[in-house]
Amino acid sequence: MAGWIGRSVICVLAALLLASSTIASSDGPFIIANKKAKLTRLKSGSERVSVSIDVYNQGSTTAYDVTLNDGGWTQDIFDIVSGNTSTSWERLDAGALQSHSFELEAKTKTMFYGAPAVITYRVPTKAALQEAYSTPILPLDILADRPPEKKFEWAKKLLVKYGPLISVVSIVVLFVYLVATPSKSSGPKGSKKKR
Repeated sequence: MAGWIGRSVICVLAALLLASSTIASSDGPFIIANKKAKLTRLKSGSERVSVSIDVYNQGSTTAYDVTLNDGGWTQDIFDIVSGNTSTSWERLDAGALQSHSFELEAKTKTMFYGAPAVITYRVPTKAALQEAYSTPILPLDILADRPPEKKFEWAKKLLVKYGPLISVVSIVVLFVYLVATPSKSSGPKGSKKKR
């Protein structure tokens, strides 16, 4: 009885593995998008958000009429400084990468939770447009009160990172110096014999 149940479980797992590998290797584009945002504080006190979105086609065929739309940036909070929040490409070949970036300037102080970008594309074998989503970004604390950077912060980081190495090297160098240098004598003690 236990052998029969074990064999049936193995058969079911093998069938699921075969089905999943068939679905994964199906002919068609597979779009993956990675969205990144970086805050930069300007000297004027304002803050800029640099957004870049990388769109990959990990599938086995070309995706056509690829459109990227990142409309989650509300005009109440942001002004577009450079670039555009949407773009399109005629095609995205299998294994290809396309990147899009734009820059925004923040108007108000807030915690912003951005939505994923939407990518639509056409597959020649299907009539309907296909849709994919980018990765979401982490919440952005826009125009937050941050303490000013300390002037010697870089020195502290170097000391923390390389401090133990510097101390070990200096101890080894001091030891080699003490062993290699001859000792100074206070006079010719070795030449006189005591009687």
